[in-house]
Amino acid sequence: MTFALAPHVTATPTEHGMVLLDERTGRYWQLNDTGATVLRCLLDGGSVESAVTALRIRFPDAGDQLTQDVTALVEALRTAKVAAS
Repeated sequence: MTFALAPHVTATPTEHGMVLLDERTGRYWQLNDTGATVLRCLLDGGSVESAVTALRIRFPDAGDQLTQDVTALVEALRTAKVAAS
């Protein structure tokens, strides 16, 4: 699965994560450092599973919640038409 931001979305790294701007609607998405890590992993060609693995290294006690959280972020970005895969 290839994951990409929609052509009308601009991503800007910040000190504490990343901001996405949907240039069609003017809507902003602010991602914290964890969300930005997930998005970078996916944009670099990784999968949901590889994003979860990257987070498990940072948060070894998070358990199965990581998979649910990463999946929810991906679905939210798709639903908002900010990203496509």
